[in-house]
Amino acid sequence: MNIKQDLLNKIQNKTIIAGVVGLGYVGLPLAVEKAKAGFKTIGFDVQKSKVDMVNSGHNYIGDVVNEDLAAIVKSGMLSATTDFQFIKDVDFVAICVPTPLDKHQQPDISYVRDSAIAVSKYLKPGTMVVLESTTYPGTTEELLKPILEEGSGLKCGEDFYLGFSPERVDPGNLIYKTKNTPKVVGAIGQDAREVIAAMYRAVLEGDIHEVSSPAVAEMEKILENTYRNINIGLVNELAQLCHKMGISIWEVIDAAKTKPYGFQAFYPGPGLGGHCIPLDPYYLSWKAREYGFHTSMIEASMMINDKMPEYTVERLSDILNKHKKSLNGAKILQLGVAYKNDIDDYRESPALVVRELLNAEGCNVDYFDPFVSEYKFNGHSYKSIKGIDAASVAKYDAVIVTAGHTKFVDYQMVADNAKVVFDTKNVMKNIKNCEKIEVL
Repeated sequence: MNIKQDLLNKIQNKTIIAGVVGLGYVGLPLAVEKAKAGFKTIGFDVQKSKVDMVNSGHNYIGDVVNEDLAAIVKSGMLSATTDFQFIKDVDFVAICVPTPLDKHQQPDISYVRDSAIAVSKYLKPGTMVVLESTTYPGTTEELLKPILEEGSGLKCGEDFYLGFSPERVDPGNLIYKTKNTPKVVGAIGQDAREVIAAMYRAVLEGDIHEVSSPAVAEMEKILENTYRNINIGLVNELAQLCHKMGISIWEVIDAAKTKPYGFQAFYPGPGLGGHCIPLDPYYLSWKAREYGFHTSMIEASMMINDKMPEYTVERLSDILNKHKKSLNGAKILQLGVAYKNDIDDYRESPALVVRELLNAEGCNVDYFDPFVSEYKFNGHSYKSIKGIDAASVAKYDAVIVTAGHTKFVDYQMVADNAKVVFDTKNVMKNIKNCEKIEVL
């Protein structure tokens, strides 16, 4: 029996043992879904703290249901380890590790490379390997394939199958989770694509869309997020123009989105956050230079979005000046540091940059975020104040809203007691006593 048919039979019989490398926002939900679908799953991570939490059934990811994790760990369907030698026991490996930017704003693929090296040492014939980490087009074939072949002595397409299936995780989304979000699959060779797609179909409810190569799937992921980056850049630039013109960009967007076709609403803010949207365009522009191509529209949007924290601080300075107060020495309350509302994820959050800029201007900044009790950024550690009330809010020279949490924050109380509010997320649009509120 050939590898293809053997794997298809194992998928149908649910005798595949799945491995997931990287137990973060992408990897842990994927591992949980595989185990829930009836496939024994092993999670791999270099952080022992994460491994210990998984093995104790302790959940640390918002998109995972606590009871689901506890049940599948107790049943033995999911376990975790820091020891990569157990790769030899699995038939399917998904690599879900971070792909950040380095200090030069260039792709840092060290986590992907290190994971591939670790997997290659124990890769056995008849294994599917899939990269899910967002990266530049060409990574799977140019980076992973040589590492896996050299480290294992196996031949891609003959002894093992290799593909790319971009993660689609939207933390806090109440409708689309890992289970029901459509998935794109590209692989090296038709047999690999068919088998890897079959594996995902056995686990997920969303449509599995097959493409001709890993590079197509890699570029598709970049397109998804660059599309959003560019459109957010457009509204961020228009927000600055509208402010000068005395027009509300929020009202403009609300009016435009009444059109039932040809328009999708995007909103301004103090910058871009999350793992993908702020980073992916840099991956593409970096790769494009290899072909002597300049991604001018993409780079323009990146510059606009990257400057939004500075613009936010400038606006706050202007607001304080109206009240005969300078930034230097001002006592500021920052509401929200997560990158989006009602979640605890602060990866690449522009609120963190805003805080650093305010510190540099000599402000005395406290923050309150009911979802993020503490965080580290650029070598500094910060802790949220325990709570806010009328008396505490009144002590600050200004309140700046940098995350639009809809839970656990009484915005009416804030508006009633603050000296002035700068709302960068328009979360207070329906609040009375709005004369104290300025909006981005």
